[in-house]
Amino acid sequence: MSRIGRAPITIPPGVDVKITDANFVTVKGPKGTLEQPISSEINIDVNGAEIKLTRPTDTPRHRSLHGLSRTLINNMLVGVTDGFKKELDINGVGYRAAKEGKKLVMNLGYSHQVIIDEIDGISIDVPAPNKIIITGINKQVVGQFAADVRKKRPPEPYMGKGIKYVDEVIRRKEGKTGVK
Repeated sequence: MSRIGRAPITIPPGVDVKITDANFVTVKGPKGTLEQPISSEINIDVNGAEIKLTRPTDTPRHRSLHGLSRTLINNMLVGVTDGFKKELDINGVGYRAAKEGKKLVMNLGYSHQVIIDEIDGISIDVPAPNKIIITGINKQVVGQFAADVRKKRPPEPYMGKGIKYVDEVIRRKEGKTGVK
């Protein structure tokens, strides 16, 4: 059995979970509502405040779907109760970010400003000119938006300039002076 898949999921108080016959899961909580189709090959049982997933066979496909399905449902429950957050740091002389209405405006060393519109389901906060915080209830949307922002100027290994995640470690290179 999958170690991740066989672990039961506890439904927090104040969260409503509905599962249709076609394994379409709807989770409603204090922060919003999330919907996700789960493979019909996985069996989902709701007993009181606990969700348990089982798989029909031990084939590699069913084993991988088992852990994936459990993680997707658990992420939905965490999202509607606590939410998800990604923090980005901007390093570089003259590199900065600001929020203007629903737009994220960044100066990243290009001849023009980089402007990104805020999408539905996320919120952008810029507490300092070199810090961006992206929050939302859907883990996939938050992570993808943070990756799109980081892609505008990824960190480079020589000077460390660019946009990076707060917990990301950039492997630095020595440069020309190291060859002697």
